[in-house]
Amino acid sequence: MAVMARERTWTIAEVAEDLGVTHRTIRYYEDLGLVTPERKGTVRVFHARDRIRLRLILRGRRLGFPLEEIRRIVDMYDQQPGEVGQLRYLLDQIDDRRGELTERLRDVQAALAELDDLERRCREDLDRLSGPR
Repeated sequence: MAVMARERTWTIAEVAEDLGVTHRTIRYYEDLGLVTPERKGTVRVFHARDRIRLRLILRGRRLGFPLEEIRRIVDMYDQQPGEVGQLRYLLDQIDDRRGELTERLRDVQAALAELDDLERRCREDLDRLSGPR
């Protein structure tokens, strides 16, 4: 009789430490239905699928995607048209996000240039008003 290998599981503490987030963050994503760990009484049991979803959620957050968009993307994997549709949709979202970030970068660069100009004028005025040192 063959013995089936048991799938590796993790506790919330192990997952939180591994991903560098708090228990509260994981519970929040669970409350939103983004992850659905198995429950054994009051203990959450995380499977590989849960960890993968959490990694995708955290990557999406780092890239600035809203949680509803992240949900749509990770849920597409399990729905039609499956992974191909998910990847095509994600590529569209990446394009959109890149455009938003590029625009924000231009805004930040313009603000830095304006600050540089203001600083230069303030120093010139200060030097003029202070006289020789």
